[in-house]
Amino acid sequence: MKDSFDPNADRKAWMGLMAKAPEGRVTALLDAALSRPAFTWLRAPEVGSVMVRGRAGGTGAPFNLGEMTVTRCALTLDTGEVGHAYIQGRRKGDAEAAALVDALMQTERAADLRAKVLDPLAREQAQRRTDRAEKAAATKVDFFTMVRGED
Repeated sequence: MKDSFDPNADRKAWMGLMAKAPEGRVTALLDAALSRPAFTWLRAPEVGSVMVRGRAGGTGAPFNLGEMTVTRCALTLDTGEVGHAYIQGRRKGDAEAAALVDALMQTERAADLRAKVLDPLAREQAQRRTDRAEKAAATKVDFFTMVRGED
């Protein structure tokens, strides 16, 4: 049996939340939670593009779908923790905030940041999914309840 333990699962989850957050939301939550600590850039925010790959039907052969713009950066706190961020779009401020959250989640401030930044992002993302699912469900046609008109 394959070992399914992933030591980076929590980090992947919070990085995914921040990468998918609406513009300015990570920055607003971080600034409301605490004052930003001192840090040094390892890689200042820079905008580039990545190739997005897809699969027909989710299982077919992979193909290049197109390019997507991303902003990436890396920083280190004065205490030594390193934070990284890859954010969709041209959002240098959000990339900086996400990298700071990533680095701070490796410190004793992790529980506070989880409650004030990550948990609200998770709730908002779940609400967006629910709203999208409800909107799609409203267009669903149930053919089994339709009457053919024959008696």
